Amino acid sequence: MATDHIRYDVLARDALRGVLRKVLTDAAAHGLPGEHHFFITFVSKAEGVKLSSRLLAQYPEEMTIILQHQFWDLTVLEDRFEVGLSFGGIPERLIVPYSAIKSFLDPSVKFGLQFDTSDVADVSAETLPAAPAPSAVAVPTPATEPADSSEEPAAPNQGGAEVVRLDRFRKK
Repeated sequence: MATDHIRYDVLARDALRGVLRKVLTDAAAHGLPGEHHFFITFVSKAEGVKLSSRLLAQYPEEMTIILQHQFWDLTVLEDRFEVGLSFGGIPERLIVPYSAIKSFLDPSVKFGLQFDTSDVADVSAETLPAAPAPSAVAVPTPATEPADSSEEPAAPNQGGAEVVRLDRFRKK
């Protein structure tokens, strides 16, 4: 097999993170249109992630936040986003680099993105488990509406998300 000197996997991953950045930028400027809302799962101990020690103790590996009704001060930067959320009635400010994001889901339109975070540096001495290849895959995901997503983070719907592995189509 030929060596990929162009690194298409990195280019595709960065382009899909650009989609995420654009969606968050629009939400920060104009709010969420219609029924749109976002589930964002990220590696809790990844470099650049800033969580309170309380949240880190509760979500030591990964955390899923939901941006729907009760979030504030969404700030979108080139390499990360920052947002205010309430957890158990306690307001928190989270900082999440795009490189720490494992998945993005908008169940209102059944759209999701899955990212490989195996190359993310962990702040602690622990090693992150390897995520499945490929680096990033756009995945239409059937999902049901969450009951109430404004307070506590919830796991993304386990109902039928499918990760498509592009390496199945590569010549070996």
